[in-house]
Order: sequence, then C-alpha cells, then structure tokens
Amino acid sequence: MTAGRDGRVEIDPRLLELLVCPLTKGRLVLDAGRDELVSGTARLAYPIRDGIPVMLPSEARAIEDPSPS
Repeated sequence: MTAGRDGRVEIDPRLLELLVCPLTKGRLVLDAGRDELVSGTARLAYPIRDGIPVMLPSEARAIEDPSPS
C-alpha cells in the first residue's frame, strides 16, 4: 500500500484479492476516501493506518444502514 499523489491510500489490486474480512472471510472493498477496507457482509470498515490495514474487528467501524427516505 502506498499513498497516491493526493495523499489517499492506494492498494495493489492483487493484495486486495488476498485480503478478506476476518469475521466472514468475504471480500473487502477499498474506500480510499476514508482510508478503509469495507466488508459489506459484516457491515464493518477496517481502518488503514500508516498504510497498514488494521484487520481487528474491535478496531473496525460499524457501517450504519442508510436511513429510509
């Protein structure tokens, strides 16, 4: 993982294919704007700190369901 020109995290797509959610073992999606790896199944966002993904459920942010319109 490296920082791009705008300072946001960039991740090698091959590495992203290998990383999985520690709870569900499902795929993760990079949210470069928030520097997080998101597990849609677990509804958790794992932070990336100093270019290192913190894959601990206790450190993850819960993703709230969008409120109905």
